[in-house]
Amino acid sequence: MNIPYVALRNLRRNAARTWLLLAIVGVVSCTLFAATLFLRSVDNALRLGTHRLGADVLVVPESAETKAKAALLSGEISQFSMDRSVLDQVRRVEGVATATAQLFIKPTKFSCCFNVDMFLVAFDPETDFTVRPWLERNLSRPLGPDEIITGRNIPVIAGDSVPFFGTTFRVAGTLEPTGMDFFDQAAFMSLEAAYRMADASGSRAVRRLEVARGAISTVLVRVTEDLTPDRVAIRIEHDVPAVKALVSDTVISTVRRQLAGLIHAIVVISAVLWCIVLLVMAFAFTMIVNERRREIGLLRAMGANRRQAAAMVLAEASMLSAAGGAAGIALGFALLLGFKDLLLLHLRLPYLFPAPGQAALLTAAALALSLLTGLLSAALPSLSVIRMPPYEAIRRAG
Repeated sequence: MNIPYVALRNLRRNAARTWLLLAIVGVVSCTLFAATLFLRSVDNALRLGTHRLGADVLVVPESAETKAKAALLSGEISQFSMDRSVLDQVRRVEGVATATAQLFIKPTKFSCCFNVDMFLVAFDPETDFTVRPWLERNLSRPLGPDEIITGRNIPVIAGDSVPFFGTTFRVAGTLEPTGMDFFDQAAFMSLEAAYRMADASGSRAVRRLEVARGAISTVLVRVTEDLTPDRVAIRIEHDVPAVKALVSDTVISTVRRQLAGLIHAIVVISAVLWCIVLLVMAFAFTMIVNERRREIGLLRAMGANRRQAAAMVLAEASMLSAAGGAAGIALGFALLLGFKDLLLLHLRLPYLFPAPGQAALLTAAALALSLLTGLLSAALPSLSVIRMPPYEAIRRAG
Protein backbone atom coordinates (compact mmCIF):
# COMPACT_ATOMS: atom_id res chain seq x y z
CA MET A 1 0.00 0.00 0.00
CA ASN A 2 1.39 3.40 -1.03
CA ILE A 3 0.85 5.22 2.26
CA PRO A 4 2.00 8.72 1.15
CA TYR A 5 -0.29 8.54 -1.90
CA VAL A 6 -3.30 7.50 0.19
CA ALA A 7 -2.54 10.18 2.79
CA LEU A 8 -2.31 12.86 0.10
CA ARG A 9 -5.62 11.78 -1.42
CA ASN A 10 -7.24 11.94 2.02
CA LEU A 11 -5.97 15.48 2.53
CA ARG A 12 -7.35 16.55 -0.83
CA ARG A 13 -10.72 15.01 -0.01
CA ASN A 14 -11.56 17.78 2.46
CA ALA A 15 -9.63 20.74 1.06
CA ALA A 16 -11.22 23.36 3.32
CA ARG A 17 -10.19 21.59 6.52
CA THR A 18 -6.72 20.91 5.13
CA TRP A 19 -6.14 24.54 4.24
CA LEU A 20 -7.39 25.68 7.66
CA LEU A 21 -4.99 23.37 9.48
CA LEU A 22 -2.17 24.45 7.16
CA ALA A 23 -2.88 28.09 8.02
CA ILE A 24 -2.89 27.37 11.77
CA VAL A 25 0.47 25.57 11.65
CA GLY A 26 1.88 28.27 9.37
CA VAL A 27 0.97 31.11 11.74
CA VAL A 28 2.77 29.47 14.67
CA SER A 29 5.81 28.60 12.54
CA CYS A 30 5.94 32.14 11.16
CA THR A 31 5.79 33.69 14.63
CA LEU A 32 8.42 31.43 16.18
CA PHE A 33 10.82 31.57 13.24
CA ALA A 34 10.65 35.34 12.63
CA ALA A 35 11.00 36.20 16.33
CA THR A 36 13.88 33.79 16.89
CA LEU A 37 15.73 34.94 13.77
CA PHE A 38 15.32 38.61 14.69
CA LEU A 39 16.56 38.15 18.25
CA ARG A 40 19.47 36.00 17.07
CA SER A 41 20.43 38.72 14.56
CA VAL A 42 20.42 41.41 17.26
CA ASP A 43 22.51 39.27 19.61
CA ASN A 44 24.88 38.44 16.75
CA ALA A 45 25.45 42.14 16.06
CA LEU A 46 25.99 42.95 19.74
CA ARG A 47 28.52 40.15 20.11
CA LEU A 48 30.52 40.98 16.97
CA GLY A 49 30.36 44.73 17.58
CA THR A 50 31.66 44.37 21.13
CA HIS A 51 34.47 42.15 19.90
CA ARG A 52 35.42 44.66 17.19
CA LEU A 53 35.38 47.57 19.66
CA GLY A 54 37.86 45.73 21.85
CA ALA A 55 37.46 48.13 24.79
CA ASP A 56 36.38 47.33 28.34
CA VAL A 57 35.62 50.96 29.21
CA LEU A 58 34.77 54.06 27.14
CA VAL A 59 35.61 57.43 28.69
CA VAL A 60 33.58 60.37 27.32
CA PRO A 61 32.74 63.90 28.45
CA GLU A 62 30.26 63.84 31.32
CA SER A 63 27.71 65.79 29.27
CA ALA A 64 27.97 63.37 26.31
CA GLU A 65 27.00 60.11 28.03
CA THR A 66 23.69 59.77 26.19
CA LYS A 67 25.21 60.73 22.84
CA ALA A 68 28.02 58.20 23.29
CA LYS A 69 25.60 55.37 24.02
CA ALA A 70 23.48 56.34 21.03
CA ALA A 71 26.53 56.41 18.77
CA LEU A 72 27.74 53.02 19.97
CA LEU A 73 24.43 51.14 19.88
CA SER A 74 22.49 52.71 17.03
CA GLY A 75 25.13 54.62 15.09
CA GLU A 76 23.35 57.91 15.73
CA ILE A 77 25.60 60.63 14.36
CA SER A 78 27.16 62.60 17.21
CA GLN A 79 30.01 65.06 17.64
CA PHE A 80 31.48 65.95 21.02
CA SER A 81 34.99 66.54 22.23
CA MET A 82 37.33 66.97 25.19
CA ASP A 83 40.99 67.80 25.59
CA ARG A 84 43.60 65.16 24.80
CA SER A 85 45.05 65.60 28.30
CA VAL A 86 42.23 63.32 29.48
CA LEU A 87 43.99 60.43 27.73
CA ASP A 88 47.15 60.94 29.82
CA GLN A 89 45.11 61.18 33.02
CA VAL A 90 43.24 57.96 32.22
CA ARG A 91 46.48 56.11 31.53
CA ARG A 92 47.69 56.96 35.03
CA VAL A 93 44.62 55.41 36.69
CA GLU A 94 45.31 52.12 38.49
CA GLY A 95 43.91 49.17 36.57
CA VAL A 96 44.27 50.69 33.08
CA ALA A 97 46.38 48.35 30.94
CA THR A 98 46.23 50.37 27.73
CA ALA A 99 44.24 53.30 26.39
CA THR A 100 43.74 54.98 23.04
CA ALA A 101 41.83 58.02 21.81
CA GLN A 102 39.22 58.48 19.10
CA LEU A 103 37.59 61.57 17.64
CA PHE A 104 34.03 61.61 16.25
CA ILE A 105 33.21 64.03 13.44
CA LYS A 106 29.79 64.63 11.92
CA PRO A 107 30.07 65.39 8.19
CA THR A 108 27.88 68.00 6.56
CA LYS A 109 25.84 67.35 3.46
CA PHE A 110 28.45 69.35 1.53
CA SER A 111 31.42 67.27 2.67
CA CYS A 112 30.65 63.98 0.96
CA CYS A 113 29.13 63.01 -2.34
CA PHE A 114 27.05 60.14 -1.00
CA ASN A 115 23.55 60.46 0.40
CA VAL A 116 24.23 58.15 3.35
CA ASP A 117 23.97 58.75 7.08
CA MET A 118 27.56 58.33 8.19
CA PHE A 119 30.17 59.81 10.48
CA LEU A 120 33.92 59.98 10.72
CA VAL A 121 36.00 58.27 13.38
CA ALA A 122 39.63 59.35 13.77
CA PHE A 123 41.96 57.00 15.65
CA ASP A 124 45.57 56.94 16.82
CA PRO A 125 47.46 54.40 14.63
CA GLU A 126 50.14 53.95 17.28
CA THR A 127 47.88 52.81 20.13
CA ASP A 128 44.60 51.81 18.48
CA PHE A 129 43.18 48.31 19.02
CA THR A 130 39.88 48.72 17.14
CA VAL A 131 40.92 49.30 13.51
CA ARG A 132 44.64 48.51 13.61
CA PRO A 133 44.16 44.70 13.87
CA TRP A 134 42.18 44.85 10.62
CA LEU A 135 44.92 46.95 8.99
CA GLU A 136 47.63 44.51 10.05
CA ARG A 137 45.64 41.54 8.80
CA ASN A 138 44.29 42.94 5.52
CA LEU A 139 46.38 45.93 4.46
CA SER A 140 49.75 44.89 5.92
CA ARG A 141 50.84 48.52 6.17
CA PRO A 142 49.96 51.69 8.09
CA LEU A 143 47.08 53.83 6.90
CA GLY A 144 48.29 56.74 4.76
CA PRO A 145 47.58 60.39 5.67
CA ASP A 146 45.11 60.69 2.79
CA GLU A 147 43.47 57.27 3.22
CA ILE A 148 40.36 56.04 5.03
CA ILE A 149 38.82 52.68 5.93
CA THR A 150 35.06 52.53 5.41
CA GLY A 151 32.28 50.50 6.99
CA ARG A 152 30.40 47.95 4.94
CA ASN A 153 27.29 50.13 4.45
CA ILE A 154 29.19 52.98 2.80
CA PRO A 155 28.70 52.64 -0.99
CA VAL A 156 32.37 52.79 -1.96
CA ILE A 157 35.08 50.31 -2.85
CA ALA A 158 38.85 50.27 -2.42
CA GLY A 159 40.46 52.89 -4.66
CA ASP A 160 37.50 55.30 -4.69
CA SER A 161 38.04 58.95 -3.77
CA VAL A 162 35.77 60.54 -1.16
CA PRO A 163 35.78 64.26 -0.21
CA PHE A 164 35.28 65.43 3.38
CA PHE A 165 35.36 69.13 4.26
CA GLY A 166 37.31 69.97 1.12
CA THR A 167 39.93 67.22 1.58
CA THR A 168 39.86 64.19 -0.69
CA PHE A 169 40.62 60.78 0.79
CA ARG A 170 41.25 57.48 -0.97
CA VAL A 171 39.44 54.37 0.26
CA ALA A 172 42.07 51.82 1.34
CA GLY A 173 39.62 49.07 2.23
CA THR A 174 36.27 48.10 3.70
CA LEU A 175 35.65 46.53 7.10
CA GLU A 176 33.68 43.33 7.55
CA PRO A 177 30.00 43.87 8.48
CA THR A 178 29.21 43.92 12.20
CA GLY A 179 25.53 44.91 12.21
CA MET A 180 26.40 47.96 14.34
CA ASP A 181 26.12 51.28 12.50
CA PHE A 182 28.99 52.62 14.63
CA PHE A 183 31.27 50.53 12.40
CA ASP A 184 29.20 49.82 9.29
CA GLN A 185 28.31 53.46 8.54
CA ALA A 186 31.55 55.10 9.55
CA ALA A 187 34.76 56.11 7.82
CA PHE A 188 37.97 55.67 9.83
CA MET A 189 41.02 57.92 9.41
CA SER A 190 44.06 58.79 11.52
CA LEU A 191 43.85 61.56 14.09
CA GLU A 192 46.56 63.52 12.29
CA ALA A 193 44.58 63.31 9.04
CA ALA A 194 41.48 64.60 10.85
CA TYR A 195 43.39 67.56 12.33
CA ARG A 196 44.87 68.43 8.92
CA MET A 197 41.41 68.20 7.35
CA ALA A 198 40.06 70.60 9.97
CA ASP A 199 42.94 73.04 9.44
CA ALA A 200 42.42 73.03 5.66
CA SER A 201 38.63 73.24 5.82
CA GLY A 202 38.69 77.01 6.34
CA SER A 203 39.93 77.61 2.79
CA ARG A 204 38.63 74.48 1.02
CA ALA A 205 35.21 73.62 2.46
CA VAL A 206 31.83 75.30 2.29
CA ARG A 207 31.70 75.18 6.10
CA ARG A 208 34.74 75.20 8.34
CA LEU A 209 35.24 72.16 10.56
CA GLU A 210 35.60 73.44 14.10
CA VAL A 211 37.94 70.84 15.61
CA ALA A 212 40.92 71.99 17.64
CA ARG A 213 44.21 70.15 17.24
CA GLY A 214 44.45 67.81 20.22
CA ALA A 215 40.69 67.40 20.63
CA ILE A 216 39.34 63.87 21.18
CA SER A 217 35.85 62.45 21.75
CA THR A 218 36.49 59.28 23.71
CA VAL A 219 39.20 57.24 25.36
CA LEU A 220 38.97 53.48 24.86
CA VAL A 221 40.38 51.52 27.76
CA ARG A 222 41.50 47.95 28.29
CA VAL A 223 41.81 47.00 31.95
CA THR A 224 44.32 44.76 33.71
CA GLU A 225 43.35 41.19 34.53
CA ASP A 226 43.38 41.72 38.30
CA LEU A 227 40.57 44.31 38.26
CA THR A 228 37.07 44.31 36.79
CA PRO A 229 35.98 46.97 34.27
CA ASP A 230 33.40 48.28 36.76
CA ARG A 231 36.05 48.92 39.40
CA VAL A 232 38.33 50.66 36.92
CA ALA A 233 35.42 52.78 35.63
CA ILE A 234 34.72 53.99 39.18
CA ARG A 235 38.39 54.89 39.66
CA ILE A 236 38.50 56.78 36.35
CA GLU A 237 35.48 58.89 37.29
CA HIS A 238 37.06 59.57 40.70
CA ASP A 239 40.52 60.51 39.38
CA VAL A 240 39.60 62.31 36.15
CA PRO A 241 37.22 65.29 36.47
CA ALA A 242 34.20 65.92 34.21
CA VAL A 243 34.19 62.53 32.48
CA LYS A 244 31.88 59.53 32.39
CA ALA A 245 33.30 56.01 32.19
CA LEU A 246 30.99 53.60 30.35
CA VAL A 247 31.59 49.89 30.77
CA SER A 248 31.02 48.36 27.34
CA ASP A 249 29.54 45.12 28.73
CA THR A 250 27.13 47.15 30.84
CA VAL A 251 25.98 49.15 27.83
CA ILE A 252 25.38 45.94 25.88
CA SER A 253 23.70 44.34 28.90
CA THR A 254 21.31 47.27 29.02
CA VAL A 255 20.15 46.41 25.52
CA ARG A 256 19.79 42.76 26.48
CA ARG A 257 17.70 43.75 29.51
CA GLN A 258 15.50 45.86 27.25
CA LEU A 259 15.05 42.83 25.04
CA ALA A 260 14.30 40.54 28.00
CA GLY A 261 10.69 41.73 28.26
CA LEU A 262 10.20 41.30 24.53
CA ILE A 263 11.72 37.81 24.64
CA HIS A 264 9.52 36.81 27.58
CA ALA A 265 6.38 38.02 25.80
CA ILE A 266 7.33 36.17 22.61
CA VAL A 267 8.02 32.95 24.54
CA VAL A 268 4.69 33.11 26.38
CA ILE A 269 2.69 33.93 23.24
CA SER A 270 4.46 31.22 21.25
CA ALA A 271 3.88 28.62 23.96
CA VAL A 272 0.17 29.48 24.14
CA LEU A 273 -0.15 29.39 20.35
CA TRP A 274 1.67 26.06 20.17
CA CYS A 275 -0.63 24.48 22.79
CA ILE A 276 -3.71 25.80 20.97
CA VAL A 277 -2.47 24.42 17.66
CA LEU A 278 -1.68 21.07 19.26
CA LEU A 279 -5.20 20.81 20.72
CA VAL A 280 -6.89 21.95 17.50
CA MET A 281 -4.96 19.48 15.35
CA ALA A 282 -5.52 16.65 17.85
CA PHE A 283 -9.25 17.35 17.78
CA ALA A 284 -9.21 17.55 13.99
CA PHE A 285 -7.44 14.20 13.57
CA THR A 286 -9.72 12.59 16.12
CA MET A 287 -12.65 13.69 13.95
CA ILE A 288 -10.83 12.46 10.83
CA VAL A 289 -10.29 9.00 12.34
CA ASN A 290 -13.93 8.80 13.49
CA GLU A 291 -15.11 9.74 9.99
CA ARG A 292 -12.99 7.03 8.40
CA ARG A 293 -13.62 4.12 10.75
CA ARG A 294 -15.38 2.12 8.05
CA GLU A 295 -12.66 2.93 5.50
CA ILE A 296 -9.90 1.96 7.92
CA GLY A 297 -11.76 -1.21 8.93
CA LEU A 298 -12.14 -2.22 5.28
CA LEU A 299 -8.46 -1.62 4.62
CA ARG A 300 -7.60 -3.79 7.62
CA ALA A 301 -9.99 -6.50 6.42
CA MET A 302 -8.36 -6.39 2.97
CA GLY A 303 -4.91 -7.10 4.45
CA ALA A 304 -3.51 -3.80 5.73
CA ASN A 305 -1.81 -4.35 9.07
CA ARG A 306 -2.07 -2.12 12.13
CA ARG A 307 1.22 -0.40 11.44
CA GLN A 308 0.11 0.60 7.93
CA ALA A 309 -3.24 1.91 9.17
CA ALA A 310 -1.58 4.04 11.85
CA ALA A 311 1.12 5.16 9.41
CA MET A 312 -1.59 6.52 7.10
CA VAL A 313 -2.88 8.84 9.84
CA LEU A 314 0.64 9.88 10.86
CA ALA A 315 1.57 10.51 7.22
CA GLU A 316 -1.36 12.91 6.85
CA ALA A 317 -0.27 14.78 9.97
CA SER A 318 3.35 14.87 8.82
CA MET A 319 2.48 16.21 5.36
CA LEU A 320 0.13 18.79 6.82
CA SER A 321 2.55 20.05 9.49
CA ALA A 322 5.58 20.00 7.19
CA ALA A 323 3.80 21.98 4.48
CA GLY A 324 2.37 24.44 7.01
CA GLY A 325 5.74 24.79 8.71
CA ALA A 326 7.56 25.44 5.43
CA ALA A 327 4.97 28.03 4.39
CA GLY A 328 5.18 29.71 7.81
CA ILE A 329 8.99 29.85 7.70
CA ALA A 330 8.92 31.38 4.22
CA LEU A 331 6.32 33.94 5.34
CA GLY A 332 8.28 34.74 8.51
CA PHE A 333 11.45 35.29 6.50
CA ALA A 334 9.62 37.56 4.05
CA LEU A 335 7.97 39.59 6.85
CA LEU A 336 11.29 39.99 8.65
CA LEU A 337 12.98 41.27 5.50
CA GLY A 338 10.08 43.60 4.75
CA PHE A 339 9.68 45.12 8.22
CA LYS A 340 13.25 44.81 9.55
CA ASP A 341 14.12 48.46 8.91
CA LEU A 342 10.91 49.64 10.57
CA LEU A 343 11.59 47.51 13.66
CA LEU A 344 15.18 48.71 13.92
CA LEU A 345 14.09 52.33 13.49
CA HIS A 346 11.75 52.10 16.48
CA LEU A 347 13.84 49.80 18.67
CA ARG A 348 17.20 51.46 17.82
CA LEU A 349 19.06 48.16 17.86
CA PRO A 350 22.04 46.79 15.93
CA TYR A 351 21.27 43.95 13.53
CA LEU A 352 23.40 41.40 11.70
CA PHE A 353 21.81 38.46 9.89
CA PRO A 354 23.27 35.14 11.09
CA ALA A 355 25.72 33.17 9.01
CA PRO A 356 24.18 30.75 6.46
CA GLY A 357 24.92 27.78 8.73
CA GLN A 358 23.12 29.37 11.70
CA ALA A 359 20.17 30.42 9.54
CA ALA A 360 19.90 26.89 8.13
CA LEU A 361 19.98 25.45 11.65
CA LEU A 362 17.18 27.78 12.77
CA THR A 363 15.14 26.85 9.71
CA ALA A 364 15.62 23.14 10.36
CA ALA A 365 14.66 23.57 14.03
CA ALA A 366 11.46 25.45 13.13
CA LEU A 367 10.55 22.80 10.55
CA ALA A 368 11.26 20.01 13.04
CA LEU A 369 9.02 21.68 15.63
CA SER A 370 6.20 21.91 13.08
CA LEU A 371 6.63 18.25 12.19
CA LEU A 372 6.68 17.29 15.87
CA THR A 373 3.46 19.22 16.42
CA GLY A 374 1.73 17.23 13.70
CA LEU A 375 3.00 13.88 14.94
CA LEU A 376 2.01 14.60 18.56
CA SER A 377 -1.46 15.73 17.52
CA ALA A 378 -2.02 12.50 15.54
CA ALA A 379 -0.47 10.17 18.15
CA LEU A 380 -3.66 9.38 20.12
CA PRO A 381 -5.92 9.03 17.06
CA SER A 382 -3.41 6.65 15.45
CA LEU A 383 -3.32 4.55 18.66
CA SER A 384 -7.09 4.21 18.53
CA VAL A 385 -6.76 2.92 14.96
CA ILE A 386 -4.22 0.30 16.04
CA ARG A 387 -6.35 -0.98 18.92
CA MET A 388 -9.66 -1.30 17.07
CA PRO A 389 -10.41 -4.67 15.36
CA PRO A 390 -11.46 -4.42 11.70
CA TYR A 391 -14.96 -5.83 12.27
CA GLU A 392 -15.60 -3.50 15.19
CA ALA A 393 -14.47 -0.49 13.13
CA ILE A 394 -16.86 -1.40 10.27
CA ARG A 395 -19.76 -2.16 12.59
CA ARG A 396 -19.42 0.98 14.74
CA ALA A 397 -19.03 3.21 11.70
CA GLY A 398 -22.28 1.87 10.32
